[in-house]
Amino acid sequence: MDYAILSNGVKMPMEGFGVFQVRDKAECKRAVLDAIRAGYRLIDTAASYTNEDAVGEAVREAIAQGLCTREDLFITSKMWVQDMESYQTAKAAVDASLQKTGLEYLDLYLLHQAMKDYFSAWRAMEDALREGKLRAIGVSNFYPHVLTNFCETVSVRPMVNQVELHPYFTQEKALETMKYYQVVPEAWAPLGGGRYDPFHNEMLQSIAAAHGKTVGQVILRWNVQRGVVVIPKSTHKERIEENFGIWDFSLTGEEMQQISSLDQGYVGTAVKHFDPEFVRMCTGRKIHD
Repeated sequence: MDYAILSNGVKMPMEGFGVFQVRDKAECKRAVLDAIRAGYRLIDTAASYTNEDAVGEAVREAIAQGLCTREDLFITSKMWVQDMESYQTAKAAVDASLQKTGLEYLDLYLLHQAMKDYFSAWRAMEDALREGKLRAIGVSNFYPHVLTNFCETVSVRPMVNQVELHPYFTQEKALETMKYYQVVPEAWAPLGGGRYDPFHNEMLQSIAAAHGKTVGQVILRWNVQRGVVVIPKSTHKERIEENFGIWDFSLTGEEMQQISSLDQGYVGTAVKHFDPEFVRMCTGRKIHD
């Protein structure tokens, strides 16, 4: 396993396990335990996923079973838009995530979207960082122009930006912006989010065969070699283990370029963040009373 070093010196695993849309609590807990047994140490959840509690239960059980220590793990959650109304609502959201996970601290906490009063929300996260409730803070779905304005404004710059990154949406210019501000890129939907069929792409199959790997492993390795943290999701034990098998091979420069040639630009996105209807959906979605 390789690690990214965040701007405040915190070590972040380059591969983690995501639990987006794993709403059944028992299934989520089992999947997280399977991931920890397979070697994952980064677990990514969010308030809006409504499974922070299941992740926390899995963490406590893994520690009780001697699979790992709390210090071995890197637990991430995210503040939902509903709680970005003010400094006070954001401060309460941080505490709610800690309470739901049952953890004394979170290793990384993100603003889930650049919506509502995310500057006030960020100030609450900066304070939680200083108080030791959070080891690192970052953002999610911040496009380059938004990230630039944010980094030029806030006191503590985000350490991570979790965005959609896969061969069909490579976001090269976004990566350049993140590098400029020392923000570590993290990929959600690193395998394309189910919108494409990379597993039957002949070029990807050929590269995978050359390395004795699967197409999924090749795609994950491509992002990691670009300096991108990946958080693939699966509830199947075999796929969870397969996705972690990316640390014993490297892609050539030519192979990296071939994979990047699949890029479709913004057309290739799974979520249309520039669509007003999407923004209205996010600002109107309530995850608690």
